[in-house]
Amino acid sequence: MLYPKIVITGCGNPLFADDGFGPAVVEELNTFHLPDDVKCVDAGLGGPHFVFTLLNPEETKKLIIIDIADFGGEPGELRKIPVDDLPPGSYRDAHSWDLTEPLLRLKDDIEITVIGCQPGRISAPEFEIGLTEAVKNAIPKTIKLVLKEIGVDYGTAVIHQKEHRGRGAAETCSGPGEA
Repeated sequence: MLYPKIVITGCGNPLFADDGFGPAVVEELNTFHLPDDVKCVDAGLGGPHFVFTLLNPEETKKLIIIDIADFGGEPGELRKIPVDDLPPGSYRDAHSWDLTEPLLRLKDDIEITVIGCQPGRISAPEFEIGLTEAVKNAIPKTIKLVLKEIGVDYGTAVIHQKEHRGRGAAETCSGPGEA
């Protein structure tokens, strides 16, 4: 397999408080045993442009983008945003490049879902590492949404890899994000 069937990407900058939501979700998702045809990447700041190199409409069937989105909700509230609902110029990366247009071009060949989380605090241009409590609490809900989107059902017993927390063995947990 040259290109993954499903690409999951977390966009954002962990140096600016809740802007680090996408990478935090991907870090947690990467502790799960996902199918071999799923690629889960922390795309960081230039994320979407990097992610486009992972896509091939002949092989890639689904792209899930996890990012913060200011849609006027409560901090930590999640919303699935259809690409068609992104007005031109509304979705930009850290370099102010419009990503809406390339996503709209791809949507007929690849199913695209944007999962947005309403931020509580974006500290830019000041550095502030760490998510607000409301946004941190949205991570398990986001993981459940992503797993549902990719058709993975762990039920009540989730095999969860703990290597990023310094433990090498897999262990069984009662749900995503719970240990």
